[in-house]
Amino acid sequence: MRSEEIIQKANSFGLAEKLLLVEDLWDSIALSNSTLPLPKWQKKELDKRYEEYKTGKLKLHDWESIHNTLRNKYK
Repeated sequence: MRSEEIIQKANSFGLAEKLLLVEDLWDSIALSNSTLPLPKWQKKELDKRYEEYKTGKLKLHDWESIHNTLRNKYK
């Protein structure tokens, strides 16, 4: 089945069915144990951020404060 056909069929689904379909797709990707290719620039950036985290140079924020900030910003 082509992706256009899948999308056309999915457009006939209700929201709950679409969410279940997305969940099933993610689960199938996770089960495949495939890894996405990581560009060198991205690996370098992740390594830099991890090093900053380990040395305490990176300022971390808890989820609750981020959540509240975003909620207040977009009220």
